[in-house]
Amino acid sequence: MSNTTAKRTTAEADRSEFQALLEGWAEAIVANNADRIGAFAEPDWELITPESGPVPLDRFLDVVQSGNLTHSEMTFEVLSVRRHGDLAVVVAHGTNRGEWNGAPFSADEWVTEYFIQRDGHWRCALSSLTRSGGTTRPSLQRPQFGMTVHRRGR
Repeated sequence: MSNTTAKRTTAEADRSEFQALLEGWAEAIVANNADRIGAFAEPDWELITPESGPVPLDRFLDVVQSGNLTHSEMTFEVLSVRRHGDLAVVVAHGTNRGEWNGAPFSADEWVTEYFIQRDGHWRCALSSLTRSGGTTRPSLQRPQFGMTVHRRGR
C-alpha cells in the first residue's frame, strides 16, 4: 500500500469514526435527553454560536431540561478530521430544527468540533458554529424574548 493510499484509508476511517460519534450525539440531542447529551461532552464544554457567543455546557443542558430548547431534527456530514495525539479537530456541515421557547428555528451551519480522547473515549471540549445559510435560530442568552429560563432540579 502506498503512503498516499494509507493516508486516504486513515482519513476515511477517521471520518467514519467521527461521523458515527456525531450521529450518536445528534440522536441524544433530538431525544432532548440532557444526560445523554452531556455524556458526549467534557464538563467544561462550550458551544460558540453566532447568536449567543459562548454557551457553557450547564447552560445548554439547563435549557434542554427545562423544555425551552427542543430539537426535532439534526444531521451532520463530517468533512474532515485532523488528529493531534489525543486531540481531534472535526469539521462538519450540520443542519437542525427545533423550538426555542415555543418558536420554531432551523439552522444550516459549518461546525468545528474539538474532541479530547480520555480512557479510549472521545468527548467534545468545544463546538463552534458558523452560519452556512438558512439559519433562523434565536440567542440562548438569558433573558430571551422577555422570558427568564427557570432551572429545574436534576
